[in-house]
Amino acid sequence: MIGFIITAYAGLEHAFEADHLLAVNSLVTNRNNLKESVKDGIYWGIGHTVTIFAVAVLMIGFKLNISEHLFSYLEATVGLMLVFLGIYRLTKLFKKNTHSHTYSHSHTLSNSDSVSRLHSHTYVHSHISPVSDHTHTSNSNSFKAAFGVGLVHGLAGSGALVVLVLSQMKTTLEGLSYILIFGLGSIMGMFIASGLFSIPYGKSIMKSQKLQIGLIIVSSLLCVFYGGHVIYKNLFL
Repeated sequence: MIGFIITAYAGLEHAFEADHLLAVNSLVTNRNNLKESVKDGIYWGIGHTVTIFAVAVLMIGFKLNISEHLFSYLEATVGLMLVFLGIYRLTKLFKKNTHSHTYSHSHTLSNSDSVSRLHSHTYVHSHISPVSDHTHTSNSNSFKAAFGVGLVHGLAGSGALVVLVLSQMKTTLEGLSYILIFGLGSIMGMFIASGLFSIPYGKSIMKSQKLQIGLIIVSSLLCVFYGGHVIYKNLFL
């Protein structure tokens, strides 16, 4: 029993790693509802668990030896995903909050021959508006995105985790059970993390819309830079 609790806690702690937090933070910036935010975290955790469990089945159940170099490429894929998430969020933010308005007016001009003619002017004005209602994308698509991000994220570190399990567990069933409990812990961890990260983006909590935009920009840039670091570390070092 104690072993199960320790394993679940290890999964919960795993959810709070930097790349995981940056990804889920990018996801919940689309939300202004705590319930939807924590659902994003749960779907991320499920996707993450599915990938790790699949890798465990291959390595523990089928005794498949996966090269360490392959996992380096998979880690780099996670970095690429983080870069994409950051850029996508910034693009979506500015596209959603940039509006153009067209103004026109007309007036009558008279010349010396007392001939009147109508003269019109049209002006186009663009500006950044405050944060409006969050994404109009259906919740099902958003949850699918969270699940997909979790699937990709499960690639990062899954090899090292399974190797650790192989060195500690005596039977295949015991090893797969460890992975499953670890995954449930990571789901709980991301449930907590997504709920915490959603707080600044709730309209009832933070009244300053400019500050919300600033937080989204900062978190997106962190996502891009950290993702670039992960790519560089795994492909060029």
